[in-house]
Amino acid sequence: MTARKFGIGQPARRLEDLRFITGVGTYTSDILPEGTAQAVVLRSPHAHARFSIADLATARAMPGVLMILTAADIAEIGDLQCLAGVKNHDGSPLNRTSYPVLARDVVLHVGDAVAFVVAETELQAQEAAESIVVDWEPLPAAVEIDASLAEGAPLVRPELGNNIAFETKIGDEAAIDAIFAKADRVVGLDIVNNRLVSNYMETRACLAEYDRESGRWTITLGSQGSHDIRDNLAKNLLKVDPSRIRVITPDVGGGFGTKIFMYREYPLCAVAAERLGRPVRWVAGRGEHFLADTHGRANATRAEMALDKRGRFLGLKVDLRADIGAYLSQYAPYIPTEGIRMSPGCYDIPAFFGRVRGVYTNTTPVDAYRGAGRPEAAYMIERLVDHIARTIGSTPDKIRALNFIKPSAMPHRTQTGRLYDTGEFEGHMREAMEKADWAGFKDRLKASRRAGRLRGIGLATYIEACSGGGAEASTVSLEKDGSFKVAIGTQSNGQGHATAYAQIVSEYFDVPLDAVAVLQGDTDTVATGSGTGGSRSIPVGGAALARASDDLADKLKRLAAEALEAGVADLEIEGGRIRIAGTDRAMALSEIAALPSATPAAVTSAEAWTPPEPTYPNGSHICELEIDPDTGTVEIQRYTVVDDFGRAMNPLLLAGQVHGGAAQGIGQALLERTMFDADGQLITASMMDYGVPRADLIPSFSFSTRNVPSTTNALGMKGAGEAGAIGACPAVINAVVDALQRATGIMHIDMPATPDRIFAVLSEADVAAA
Repeated sequence: MTARKFGIGQPARRLEDLRFITGVGTYTSDILPEGTAQAVVLRSPHAHARFSIADLATARAMPGVLMILTAADIAEIGDLQCLAGVKNHDGSPLNRTSYPVLARDVVLHVGDAVAFVVAETELQAQEAAESIVVDWEPLPAAVEIDASLAEGAPLVRPELGNNIAFETKIGDEAAIDAIFAKADRVVGLDIVNNRLVSNYMETRACLAEYDRESGRWTITLGSQGSHDIRDNLAKNLLKVDPSRIRVITPDVGGGFGTKIFMYREYPLCAVAAERLGRPVRWVAGRGEHFLADTHGRANATRAEMALDKRGRFLGLKVDLRADIGAYLSQYAPYIPTEGIRMSPGCYDIPAFFGRVRGVYTNTTPVDAYRGAGRPEAAYMIERLVDHIARTIGSTPDKIRALNFIKPSAMPHRTQTGRLYDTGEFEGHMREAMEKADWAGFKDRLKASRRAGRLRGIGLATYIEACSGGGAEASTVSLEKDGSFKVAIGTQSNGQGHATAYAQIVSEYFDVPLDAVAVLQGDTDTVATGSGTGGSRSIPVGGAALARASDDLADKLKRLAAEALEAGVADLEIEGGRIRIAGTDRAMALSEIAALPSATPAAVTSAEAWTPPEPTYPNGSHICELEIDPDTGTVEIQRYTVVDDFGRAMNPLLLAGQVHGGAAQGIGQALLERTMFDADGQLITASMMDYGVPRADLIPSFSFSTRNVPSTTNALGMKGAGEAGAIGACPAVINAVVDALQRATGIMHIDMPATPDRIFAVLSEADVAAA
């Protein structure tokens, strides 16, 4: 089949762009039915405190106030649930603890929810919330990971006797110890992966409507999967049949994993709407986003590698402590326990042992954020490998090439149980080095030195597991006018799904992209769905749509064959028509749709796809930068990416995903830092204090692909939504360390490498040298 004009592999512009750039997108906070009441949440100013509400009457009597809910008012509502099926290393269940919709007698982090106030206007609700009198008894707070593990630390959950939520182990500890004892060399590194705030453009919002006649709720919110929200809300919170809840997700202004989860405000809006008999809307302020939406990353790791005399890796040992905050969020235990399984990275490491401890702290809960454990693993192994090269006198490329898994070894099962199907790791590393002019770095280094600046170059490779989350289903149907309608259970939150899915349909029917309508985000119109996360939408949802499109093409050919009195095998689809090959006898798709035999079943196909294994996108990032030693500021000079995504759905959208992800990774590496003081107060609680990357920090990117098709789905695609964020952090920090080591011998700096941190380590090095 010849390449379709609008099909798979074409760099089509996003269908969604015109709506978004002209400001006519529809987000949850744009929707305001007549009679909608407004809600705010009263939140704790303390990280840890016992409390009692001394006076509600004054607030309830204030103008416009319709309802105030406290924990006592919603006793019938269930708690938020951790859905991760993680067990401790001894087989015992993890230490699940309560996560109430509204705090009961004790608050566990700044921003913990205490009361829900509903009024005619948001201002009235806010004024009433501020009038509620609460008696607080502050308690000691556990804030930092390792301090929370120490003997005598304040207990977040006193009933547990310690602050450990779970402890898992992978591998044979005795065996790894024996390997380390015999190794020619052991190199270790302590690594911190800094806590982040998602900072998507659209803050969370929820609109709940209740129809007393039918007994059904309609919940409108920005999410990454309407069906999961509906099922969780029905089963665990409201305790009703899912058929009584319709969840609608309109346009979503960014998700990054953080909008997957159930949050307290959703059942609160539902309860208030039912009791008041009118719509209730809550919209998060930016400050609430910092305090109440799950954070990301937040772990500390000790990593050690055993080596032989040549520098070959013999075994890897990882001790990971993950800050999970005050409550076990929906998938929180999965993030470190699944992430650690990617610790071997692109390397052939014969032995592995890992320990993961999830640690309660009096801070905002931590859960998935773009990459969800895989960026942490990639950062750990790539910093360690770079550190090994510097320690033993090798180079970043040589140590990697010596230890890469070879293409001939594919499929390769790691010591952590991951099965890589394809990968040419040295190939894309060498290609990236060539595109980055690695060989010419020494001349650019001399020029920087003459200008009084430090210069460094950093290399990082990565591999990640994508496309999990179970099955996805898709339905595609031919409409009377010859257009197509797709219903699918994934959820776009900025990626361009409507365009990508239209390209799949166009691949089979050779129609323009605007002839394909994509329905998503409505549990009443889309039967099932597993949502978007883990870069699964195209490899899983797209694979399901491709299967459905292929089946529909066969159905339509059978209809046309009967009408044209031809054999099905003699028909081909081209230009939105089905014709007898080699002739001018053809039928337009609209003509086929008008046939008496074109029943709904005859022009509709539904297929599901469950991936047998994850996909494994991989690639190489190279960052080259300069540092001003007088200020510690970093300026990225060059940034090169060569990725293996299996097969490109749309090169234009693909580049956008990589650029955006890399920008987030650069932000984490150089700026972003969520800081709490000793009392658990969030210091970086606004855009004034939290370092979000700006346009002048982000470089131009050289991006290309060196694709090896995946064997786990018919499309051969591997997923690309998180890759940029995974490769960027180690590449940038390796470049910073390269610059610092050349000038001062410094071998490590933790993220974020902010100007003040860099200036401090340079000053300390000068003092030491003096």
